[in-house]
Amino acid sequence: KTTLMKILTGYLEPDEGDVRVHGIDVVASPIAAQRRIGYLPESAPLYGEMLVQEYLEMMAAMRGVPVEQRRDRMIEVIRATGLTERVIQPIGTLSKGFRQRVGIAQAIIHQPDILILDEPTTGLDPAQIVEIRELIVGLAKTATVLLSTHILSEVEATCERVLVIMQGELRADAKLAELRNANAAVVAVESGASGVADVLRKVTGVTSVESSGSAGDFTRWRVTSGTSDDLCPALFDALRTTRWKIGELRPEPKTLERVFRDLAERAGQVAP
Repeated sequence: KTTLMKILTGYLEPDEGDVRVHGIDVVASPIAAQRRIGYLPESAPLYGEMLVQEYLEMMAAMRGVPVEQRRDRMIEVIRATGLTERVIQPIGTLSKGFRQRVGIAQAIIHQPDILILDEPTTGLDPAQIVEIRELIVGLAKTATVLLSTHILSEVEATCERVLVIMQGELRADAKLAELRNANAAVVAVESGASGVADVLRKVTGVTSVESSGSAGDFTRWRVTSGTSDDLCPALFDALRTTRWKIGELRPEPKTLERVFRDLAERAGQVAP
């Protein structure tokens, strides 16, 4: 993920293919492309001896913010990132959470169209994580935010669209709601029934059937489909001809963790 972030921002050249930001080739015209991008790398390059205000003044100048606009722009980003009480404090004395805020402030000082954040909550405590996530959601109202993370709960808390990269390949690209559509079901069939998995696998669209434990006198089965259609009606039709006792039949909305595991299994990886 980090390698991709560096390619998108022009810090690394791709071995093949091309990257364009608003139609600008990042390799051919890196400066022009970078003017449209705000970037917070995983390890933000901050200067600990500088005051927050001094650092942001320097970054505003480097980012080409006109002199007459710098003061107003600094006030805006300081308020937006919650740094008002820290502007005359050395960066090196700030907590990790506030240093991340400074990193985000420098990334948005020039009002970029695209904000790229690489693992923005790494190393933060739970309270700081919540604060940074809320800040990111707020920033997404005025810019496109591309967030790289391996924390699935962070994706669910902040993102509308998800891209999953495994083994250097794009495995999924969809809105979060679409990935979590109810295309799985749980059915509990009386224990001892023979051939349950075979019956379930014959249902149109079913891609996998796995036992998921017992519930009293019943065995639970988890059934998944390659479509977003509700499986329950088709499963009911298949099961009612068997005369087995059915203790439960319900759709199971997918969590992002389950989506990731399914993708990992298809890619031949072991999911965390």
